[in-house]
Amino acid sequence: MAREIERKFLVADDRWRAAVESSCRYRQGYLTEGGACSIRVRIAGGKANLNIKGSTLGVVRTEYEYALPLEDAEAMLDNFSLGIQIEKTRYFVRHEGHLWEIDVFEGANAGLVVAEIELDAVDEAFSLPPWVGREVSDDERYYNVYLARHPYSQW
Repeated sequence: MAREIERKFLVADDRWRAAVESSCRYRQGYLTEGGACSIRVRIAGGKANLNIKGSTLGVVRTEYEYALPLEDAEAMLDNFSLGIQIEKTRYFVRHEGHLWEIDVFEGANAGLVVAEIELDAVDEAFSLPPWVGREVSDDERYYNVYLARHPYSQW
C-alpha cells in the first residue's frame, strides 16, 4: 500500500523565494470526491498523472499515482473536472536537509500560499524554516480537493 506522510503549513512571508531551487506549473482537477477517496488528474512539467488519495484528514494518507498520456489528461480535465481546476506554481526549497514544496495558488485560489514537507516517518525530526507559519495539516480547507469546491477567494 502506498502511503504519503505530509505536513502542511501556511507561509508567513516571502523569504523562501531567495532559496528556490526550481519550480513547476501545475494544473489539476478532481474527477470524484467524497467517500473513501478523491481521484485527481494532474499535469505538471509536461507530464500527467492520475492520483487516488484517501480522504482522511491528517499527516498520513493512502495515495496511489499512475502516469497518463498527456492528451488523455487534458481531455479528462476539460470534460470531467468537478468544481474549479486548481492552478498553481510549485516552488522547491531545501532547508536543513529537507525539501519543501511551496504552492502559490492562482485563479480563484490566488492569495493562498502553502508549504508542504514530505517525511519518511510520522515522527521524523525536521526544523521549520523562518518563513513557515501555522500548521494546517488537519484543516480540510487547505486540501486541494476542498479548494476545488470552495475557492480561497470565497472564504
